[in-house]
Amino acid sequence: MSVHTSSRDPVVAFVALGANLGDAVRTLREAMLHISELAGIKRLSESSLYRTAPIGSSGPDYINAVVKISTVLPAPDLLGALQNLEQLAGRQRPYRNAPRTLDLDLLLYGSASIQSAQLTVPHPRMWDRGFVLLPLREIAADLVSDMALAVVSGQGVLKV
Repeated sequence: MSVHTSSRDPVVAFVALGANLGDAVRTLREAMLHISELAGIKRLSESSLYRTAPIGSSGPDYINAVVKISTVLPAPDLLGALQNLEQLAGRQRPYRNAPRTLDLDLLLYGSASIQSAQLTVPHPRMWDRGFVLLPLREIAADLVSDMALAVVSGQGVLKV
């Protein structure tokens, strides 16, 4: 997938970050910096870091965050750029929900609804995950209702 800018209007997008292998705090901070250095992307804001136990998996606790970006990249190209950052961080996918050095998920891409073999936006499980909704609410309060937070309130997500 090639990544290049275009003359299209910028789109506001939200990216979830997570890691639970190695120095996860450092990895997420570096990933936020690397995202803002990608061509065609401007980082607008970032959440605090949050810690949570793995859901549907094992291993160390995860560190999570969400970044808000403006981008001129089409959604598939943005996904490709994010997956390249995962690979640079040593991401391996030996099995579903395996512990990871870095996980980057495209949550929202403007108001787009995308269904393809490679990408689903809005992210299909974001509304079930406190580790996504709490940091998203922190930087985009209008996107996450009190009711949505109530649904995930028992998941033990703690600000780092």
